[in-house]
Amino acid sequence: MAMKRLLLGDEAIALAALHAGLSGVYAYPGTPSTEITEFIQLQQARRSEGEPVVHCRWASNEKTAMEAALGMSYMGKRAMVCMKHVGMNVAADAFVNSAMTGANGGLVVVAADDPSMHSSQNEQDSRFYGKFALIPTFEPSSQQEAYDMTRYAFEFSERFQIPVLMRITTRMAHSRAVVELAEQRLQNECSTPQRPRQWILLPANSRIRYNTLLEEQALFEKDAEESQYNRLIDGADKSKAIVACGIAYNYLMENYPKGCPYPVLKLSQYPLPKQLVEQIVAQGVKQIIVMEEGQPVVEEQLRALVPSTIDIAGRLTGLLPRAGELNPDCVRKALGLEALATYDAEPLVAPRPPALCQGCGHRDMYNALNEVAREYPSPRVFADIGCYTLGAMPPFRAIDTCVEMGASITMAKGAAEAGQHPSFAVIGDSTFTHSGITGLLDCVNAKANVVIVISDNLTTGMTGGQDSAGTGRLEAICEGVGVEKEHIRVVVPLPKNMEQIKQILREEIAYEGVSVVIPRRECIQTLKRHAKQQKK
Repeated sequence: MAMKRLLLGDEAIALAALHAGLSGVYAYPGTPSTEITEFIQLQQARRSEGEPVVHCRWASNEKTAMEAALGMSYMGKRAMVCMKHVGMNVAADAFVNSAMTGANGGLVVVAADDPSMHSSQNEQDSRFYGKFALIPTFEPSSQQEAYDMTRYAFEFSERFQIPVLMRITTRMAHSRAVVELAEQRLQNECSTPQRPRQWILLPANSRIRYNTLLEEQALFEKDAEESQYNRLIDGADKSKAIVACGIAYNYLMENYPKGCPYPVLKLSQYPLPKQLVEQIVAQGVKQIIVMEEGQPVVEEQLRALVPSTIDIAGRLTGLLPRAGELNPDCVRKALGLEALATYDAEPLVAPRPPALCQGCGHRDMYNALNEVAREYPSPRVFADIGCYTLGAMPPFRAIDTCVEMGASITMAKGAAEAGQHPSFAVIGDSTFTHSGITGLLDCVNAKANVVIVISDNLTTGMTGGQDSAGTGRLEAICEGVGVEKEHIRVVVPLPKNMEQIKQILREEIAYEGVSVVIPRRECIQTLKRHAKQQKK
């Protein structure tokens, strides 16, 4: 009898990778992808003697994660890279070029998109990256499919010697279902690529490889045509057909528990299987409704494939919401079904905006920064991605910008060069090592008149307290980049130290050059966790 487990979508992917003979997972924490790596770390912590070792330390950022996984694949081992959708922007250089190098050991890149922006600064559809890079993309519709498809993705990657993109969304990542497990496979032995020249991306090699990659698209599409994850399900009513991508298929079937009356193309593997689309057209349908999470990727492609006499409807036409997540209710409305009865009542708990934890060191940092900033006529504080971004909220209202990882330092530099004074940057320790070091180097080279506050809580706090790459090294990194030692100031952000912190900020504002102030105190959440562990 097959073993079954109740798993999050993230956990199903993680366990499938382990069962597929994974040798290394490379990732930077980012909701909703974080639990994949954490699950593998937990399994490794419980590993019995003799069980295979899987590399599972956090990387400094998504680009270094992608590059390390590519190196493991080069050696014939199976590797997985995990990130949230905006992490794909950071990893893009290595990801796009990995289509040119190809893969040796199976290489699966998991991108967890966040429609509705539950914990993100934008909505983004990672399927565009797969299409852009000419890399096959998988999009599971259930936790069971996430498990099965991950195992298949490693096989696919090794068969075609190409990386594979696995695209999931928040609901798939963070909802649970029972998953039936398969047998454990052994890790690959080390081996080097059979086509070594294509791993050296000199123009002469790349021109040859690119033509090969273009030719292979037909093979990828043929596999998608025959895939068990893509199927055309017949329906008696041929007035319309439905293309349901990934988790949208679940939303569709929730509204038709006894079976959909219309033909349905369930789509979970790309490139788009054109022959299956042609079979829909051949049935004489008048309309095709496209249900997909994120952007209208498939809807746009269908407009180029399907005769103009067939109406294509979906997010572009407004039949489904253009922004945010899909759900069974909006799908139901798009199908013209009567709305289900709902329980309309006042919320039992009043909604409350997020806030920095009581006892958080960022609070004391912002109190000091606000007091000093008010002493100047037009201060500007450029902030970054992390817990401390909540400094934008009351009662602090301390920051003026937050754009993307690492932007605070270079935006402060640009503002200073435009004449802004004082020009502050606020960045966390983990974000600094992710994307801030190169910005600091730019500041040093330009002798920018900036005060950079690296608020060090000794962890990656926003995503649950993962290890931070720069812990214990921040002063050495800053000095190594070229900041003068006397202008690297470390303080302890506590109310009793407020006057000292304010005086240090004033001194560094007066200095015409690059200053780094490091308020350092452990995250209150990890401090509690460590105290519990010590008590045990």
